Amino acid sequence: MSEQPKDLKPRTKAFALRIIHMYSKLPKNDAVAQVLGKQGLRSGTSVGANYREASRGRSKAEFISKIGDCLKEIEETDYWLELLVDSSCLSAAKMADLLDETRQLIAIFTTIDKRSKDGL
Repeated sequence: MSEQPKDLKPRTKAFALRIIHMYSKLPKNDAVAQVLGKQGLRSGTSVGANYREASRGRSKAEFISKIGDCLKEIEETDYWLELLVDSSCLSAAKMADLLDETRQLIAIFTTIDKRSKDGL
């Protein structure tokens, strides 16, 4: 579909790589950090995969559905990252840039979702 910004494929891939890097830095002997980190790893890396599926959508309904999945996964990622900070597994300072990017992606996917539903 022609509505999506062209820079989101590399941007969501770069986001996934940042999530992978963040997870790889978590202490292996901290059970809480590992559980929260794995949840963030799963949801954070699925955003780009879902976006790629959306960009190949065969219909507007399929595109809207996959964008909804992107939004769901990025919102979930925000939750797990917040828990990593709030539980003191990672410092707020270390997570500031990644959380900012997460929230920018939430805003982008929210806008795409709303605009793609206009006229339905």
